Amino acid sequence: METWFIFLLTISICLLLKAFFNLFSSPKTLLPPSPPSFPVLGNILWSLKSVFQIEQNIRRFRRTLGPIIALRIGPRPSIFVFDRSLAHQALIQNGSLFSDRPKSLPANKIMNSNQHNISSGSYGPLWRLLRRNLTSEILHPSRVKSYAHARKWVLDILFDGLRQKAEIGEPVEVLVHLRYAILCLLGLMCFGDKISEEQIKEIAAIQRRVLTGFGKLNLLNFWPRFLLRKQWNELFQLRNDLESVLIPLIRARKEAKTDGDSDSDSVLAYVDTLFDLELPEEKRKLDEKEIVTLASEFINAGTDTTSTALQWIMANLVKHPHIQERLLVEIRGVVGDGGVEEIKQDDLQKLPYLKAVVLEGLRRHPPTHFVVPHCVTEDTVLGGYLIPKNGVVNFMVADMGWDPTVWEDPMAFKPERFMANGGGGGGGGEVFDITGSREIKMMPFGVGRRICPGLGLALLHLEYFVANLVWRFEWNAMDGDEISLEEKMEFTIVMKTPLMAHISPRKI
Repeated sequence: METWFIFLLTISICLLLKAFFNLFSSPKTLLPPSPPSFPVLGNILWSLKSVFQIEQNIRRFRRTLGPIIALRIGPRPSIFVFDRSLAHQALIQNGSLFSDRPKSLPANKIMNSNQHNISSGSYGPLWRLLRRNLTSEILHPSRVKSYAHARKWVLDILFDGLRQKAEIGEPVEVLVHLRYAILCLLGLMCFGDKISEEQIKEIAAIQRRVLTGFGKLNLLNFWPRFLLRKQWNELFQLRNDLESVLIPLIRARKEAKTDGDSDSDSVLAYVDTLFDLELPEEKRKLDEKEIVTLASEFINAGTDTTSTALQWIMANLVKHPHIQERLLVEIRGVVGDGGVEEIKQDDLQKLPYLKAVVLEGLRRHPPTHFVVPHCVTEDTVLGGYLIPKNGVVNFMVADMGWDPTVWEDPMAFKPERFMANGGGGGGGGEVFDITGSREIKMMPFGVGRRICPGLGLALLHLEYFVANLVWRFEWNAMDGDEISLEEKMEFTIVMKTPLMAHISPRKI
């Protein structure tokens, strides 16, 4: 024990001396302002905080330090950008400089197969290959339309669960039903339409463990492995469990395609598109573990964010019955009263107020308050400050959507602001550009070269489920219940008090 203590003490003293030497001997840089922090110790203290705690702290620092802030979190400076004009300058005007990702730290490499995925992949040939494959093979509008039968199948699953609660008069825990329905849909899109209910539940269980496990990676990355041996073993076990669930599904799909099983062609699965990809620099195909990483990314990226956004939107429809009623009137005006059981994709194009409700939900309650961190490829200047090469840049999504200079009464839920002549700022009577190409007013999907490739699919799913949930059921708050919009950080920003609602079937 004394040996380890002497070792740790020696290392700590060396790090402190190095930090102080750098502090007083290095020329002053033009890094963005940062709060006072004790060298080395500051890093350790930040590593103990959750992302939600960091967000609350830097929002407080902004009041005194301005719209761009630097913190030393880990081996590189982390820059936090609040200003939407600076975000546009970085991600749109200078997109090539700001499109890389930070090098993954040890714990993250285990879960992302050393950055062999889309969200954390380095900006280069591999990332382009993986993203192009996803957007052209699965997310192309014609392909998305071909999944109509899958959406209807999942909608029936969702309605069956909700109807059971409605018949016995019990309140519905909304997020549970939404999360399961979206996972069923993305599971089918990922692995094909032969996966069973039992397999879906296995996928759901392991993906929840993966999502909740992300919060521990920060701790593992910044502390010596021998001090957290138990936690590292848990991480390795999590990865093994993920592979044990997904690899059999991947192998079954590959065997079916190899054997020419005609049923396997009834819907193109995401994993189908990965089998023959050749990595551009390594000149090899993806191995099974890398396909597991990509499949897990596909399901995680769409399940939690979409179900979280749906819960926030439905919470506001319960909290504001007049919005729910106006939406119902618009839907009825399109489909009539002729017993239509499903609002289909083609119907959604005729529902501008529905689009406004969804956009307002994403503006007021973005599922994540940061985009995935960016990394600059060379020294550059942003807002008059130096952003050093390999510096990590974080963009404050929620704060941009709440900017009072853009949005009148920004914390209120007002879909009308996205309607022509609706007032309230932001919409301006034009079709709203959520990609931020001309100007960033909100960026729930990011903007620029690393914008979320699933943007179109996510908007379709949000509009589709909101329209059908309002068409088939009336949503009311429980007696005496005031819908709380207080937030809590999980993998996404969820309701601290999950939405519980009374529902009753509508006569259609």
